[in-house]
Amino acid sequence: MGGGSADSVPRIGRAQMGEDGCFLETSGVEVNAALRVGPASEASRMNVGVAHSEVNPNTRVMNSRGIWLAYIILVGLLHVVLLSIPFFSIPVVWTLTNVIHNLAMYVFLHTVKGTPFETPDQGKARLLTHWEQMDYGLQFTSSRKFLSISPIVLYLLASFYTKYDAAHFLINTASLLSVLLPKLPQFHGVRLFGINKY
Repeated sequence: MGGGSADSVPRIGRAQMGEDGCFLETSGVEVNAALRVGPASEASRMNVGVAHSEVNPNTRVMNSRGIWLAYIILVGLLHVVLLSIPFFSIPVVWTLTNVIHNLAMYVFLHTVKGTPFETPDQGKARLLTHWEQMDYGLQFTSSRKFLSISPIVLYLLASFYTKYDAAHFLINTASLLSVLLPKLPQFHGVRLFGINKY
């Protein structure tokens, strides 16, 4: 009649603590079967205290959810803050937005080496910049394309709003080249004149 007998095996819910302190994923499994030691129960144990699966999280950070939107919002916020300074003209604000953005991008992507994490890769990333670590060094991935196109778009906006003034144009062009050239595949791992070698 569905009441069960006194010798029926109790059932457990979503997880049960095993004898050795590991949780067992045993949804709807009999308790006696879940606590048996053997090949089947070894596979059902959760790993406790295991670090993230990436050897170097720096390789995937630009593919994280929302990171591109956050990047665009930060650049827009920089532009609005510069616009709020009363003695800056519109062309000066656009040039400053472009130069500050490219300077920050150059420092964080092409100058700083290593990782902010302790990684189990035996220090392989120690001599690589963030750009060289991104996507495990694969070229022309979506995040690399995004980070290559964004300074070009900012450069075009800055050139338009400065009305192609010669001084602004030269500053913006030099700033753009300083972040575009290191992104080329031909410069992957290259240290010109030994600068930033160590």
